Amino acid sequence: MKKAFRPAFTATIPVLCGYLFIGFAFGVMLRDIGFGSIWSFFCSLSIYAGSGQYLLVSLLAAKASLVTVAVMTLLLNCRHIFYGLSFLETFHEMGHRKWYMIFSLTDETYSLLCSVKTPEGIDAGDMRFWIAMLDHSYWILGGMLGTIIGGILPFDTTGIDFAMTSLFTVIFVEQWQSTKCHIPALMGLAAAAVSLAILGPDNFILPAMLAICVMLVAMRGRLAKEVA
Repeated sequence: MKKAFRPAFTATIPVLCGYLFIGFAFGVMLRDIGFGSIWSFFCSLSIYAGSGQYLLVSLLAAKASLVTVAVMTLLLNCRHIFYGLSFLETFHEMGHRKWYMIFSLTDETYSLLCSVKTPEGIDAGDMRFWIAMLDHSYWILGGMLGTIIGGILPFDTTGIDFAMTSLFTVIFVEQWQSTKCHIPALMGLAAAAVSLAILGPDNFILPAMLAICVMLVAMRGRLAKEVA
């Protein structure tokens, strides 16, 4: 287990940089509506969904009901269901740790788990577990720093959320360069572009994910040959 920590930490450095900034922004926003670092800690520990936590700030400020919070969070983060489907067998092999792996499967963790290569002599399950744990700890740390420092040094955080877009771009480029088969990536880009053009930026994610899943299932035979 300990042997997997160093390569896992190295793999998660891009997420560390992104999560500290994005988590920090969340902490500042939470502080602005009257919640301190202890609330940031438990929100990040138990919710652990970047977009969901940003939504939570707005809902808390509006004094929304628990039902509204639950429904909105489900709709916003239901794309994670598709992530989990591709790791059913992988997580099942990890024993009791699978429950935490299912919980911790954020966008960035999913991207890393899909692209990371386990060094020789390192257990793949241990490395996946460390990646999930480290990413989660980065988010918690960023949120707590935001509530603590944001209360002491108020400042304008306009544009700080672009760090997550940059992080996705870096991960996409690394995945593109690590494989010769670019068909899945091109299908994903095409589905996202068409869905965005038709439905707009607020409603395109779920339809795009559905389209990608359908295309991948339909072409699984050919893709398996291409990857092989």
